[in-house]
Amino acid sequence: DKGDCRKGITPEQIEEYYDEAQFSDWTHAISKAPMIKLQHPDYEVYRSGVHAYRDIACADCHMPYRTDGGVKFTNHDIQSPLLNIANSCAVCHRWSEADIRSRVEGIQDKVHQTRGLAETTLAKAHFDIAAAQQAGATDEELAGVRKLVRRAQLRWDYVAASNGMGFHSPEECVRILAAAIDLAGQCRVECARILAKHGVQKPVEYPDFSTKEKAQALIKPFVDGKPTKLL
Repeated sequence: DKGDCRKGITPEQIEEYYDEAQFSDWTHAISKAPMIKLQHPDYEVYRSGVHAYRDIACADCHMPYRTDGGVKFTNHDIQSPLLNIANSCAVCHRWSEADIRSRVEGIQDKVHQTRGLAETTLAKAHFDIAAAQQAGATDEELAGVRKLVRRAQLRWDYVAASNGMGFHSPEECVRILAAAIDLAGQCRVECARILAKHGVQKPVEYPDFSTKEKAQALIKPFVDGKPTKLL
């Protein structure tokens, strides 16, 4: 028995494992979708990256060697390599520290931008499902869209819950975020069809969720059974 990794470590394999077990960590207060919460999948993300391919271990970058009194040992600060570029990144990458930092931050900025697009699409998908419910859609009608948003958020969380803002495997992280955007988009299209079926032609009125504080405040009325009107 290989435990929870028996299916593999990609988001698709993780999803298959939890679907077979019919498991969810929590139910989303707004969409009522059964959700999975990924717990810092740093190793899983790293395994698909170039550093894993080149057999570079976590400690090589995050605990680089140092010397003290002629004794060589690993640095146990366990911190970002950007805080000690000379002893971590520059051991292999013979560029200036400024170039290395620019390269890393450039990758992270692109992943962050893509993650933001996924977050916005996901948030609207949850509200679309809630709007369909307010229009009179049944749980049976909403089962498909709830599954889509569950799948989309699992993929977003695979990237968002890991450290490094996608740097450990940027191509894979962008692929996964693109899949999250696609699945959340499919959810929203299906929700529009459900709303039309129930006679709703006007757009959903999305509340302001532009900050963490505003988003958290929006959840309470749904938890209390007095959801914000979206139609």
